[in-house]
Amino acid sequence: MELRDEIQREMALLRERIPDVNGSIACSVDGLTIASDLKEDVEQTGALSSAVLALSRRLMSMAGKGTFEETLISGTNGYAAFYAAGPKIVLTVLARPGTNLGLLRLEGRKTAVTLAAITSRISISQ
Repeated sequence: MELRDEIQREMALLRERIPDVNGSIACSVDGLTIASDLKEDVEQTGALSSAVLALSRRLMSMAGKGTFEETLISGTNGYAAFYAAGPKIVLTVLARPGTNLGLLRLEGRKTAVTLAAITSRISISQ
């Protein structure tokens, strides 16, 4: 199975576990989309996800707070959560207002760990 297919499968499982998720994208740290179920703005979302990851990692390092795990952005129409999925991938999950944030954080981190494991055994260039 190819990298894109495995990641797509994990993103679908995430949506099953959290019905309030309304989109997700996995991209490389340089913003190239690997898999997505977003309907629009895929390239821009990937680029911005990469930037959020870089800024978040840098801030954690500068502040001496350890290794970056996640960033959560709250908006009037929902949430955007960003997870480091190993050293090569950022997982961005978009969710509706009223989402159970504890569940989102738990399942988002679990999915990110799974994506990191997938990429460690399959070449990211596929």
